[in-house]
Amino acid sequence: MKRADIVEFYARLAADNPHPETELAYNNTYQLLVAVTLSAQMTDSGVNKATRALFAEVETPAQMVAYGEEALRQQIRSVNFYNTKAKNVFALSQMLVHDHDGVVPENREALEKLPGVGRKTANVVLNSGFGHETFAIDTHIFRVCNRTDLAPGKDVLAVEAKLDRVTPQPFRRHAHHWLILHGRYVCKARKPECWRCIVRDLCAYRPKTPAPTDPRATDKDGTR
Repeated sequence: MKRADIVEFYARLAADNPHPETELAYNNTYQLLVAVTLSAQMTDSGVNKATRALFAEVETPAQMVAYGEEALRQQIRSVNFYNTKAKNVFALSQMLVHDHDGVVPENREALEKLPGVGRKTANVVLNSGFGHETFAIDTHIFRVCNRTDLAPGKDVLAVEAKLDRVTPQPFRRHAHHWLILHGRYVCKARKPECWRCIVRDLCAYRPKTPAPTDPRATDKDGTR
C-alpha cells in the first residue's frame, strides 16, 4: 500500500472511531495485565464475564496472592485453559509483589519475564496501560494487515515490524485498536463485510464481498 493510501486508511478509521479502546474491562494496569493474560483463545466478552466478580475483590497483585490460586482457578473456570492461566496469573502476581513492589513494570523486558506474558500481551499492556506506541499482533490484525496490503508479512513478528515502519503519526498510538476492531467487526475471517467497509477502495483484497441484499451473496444452499 502506498504511503498516501496508508495515511488515508488510518484517517478514515480515526474519523469513524476517534477514541478507540480495548473491549476488555479493567480498572487499573494490573487488572489489564490479568485480563490480557486470560484472553488467549477467548473473546473479550468471555473474559469480562469471568473477571467481573474477580475484579470486584482483587485489584492488586498482593490481593491476588491472598486470594489464592485455587480460588482464582474456580473463579475463571469458564475461561479456556483455566488451569494453566490460573497458575500463570498467580505466579506473575507473586513475582510482581516480590520483584516489583506490586507495580506492573513499564518495560517490555520485565513484562516478558512474567509467567504467561509473551510479546503480544506485553504490547497490549504497554499500549493500553501506559500509552506506548506498540503494535500487538493478534489474528485479526494479522489478517487485516495481509488482506489489505497495509503491512503484509509471513508471521506476526514480520507484520509487527512492517506495521511499525509504515504507520505514521498521529495514528501510531491507536493503530492497534483501530485494526483489531476493524478485523473483529468488518474485515472478518470467513466473509469480510466489504460492502460496509470504509476503506474498501484502498484495500488490495479481491474479490470484494457483496452486500447480503445482493442475490450474489446467497450461498449455494440458499442461505446467507
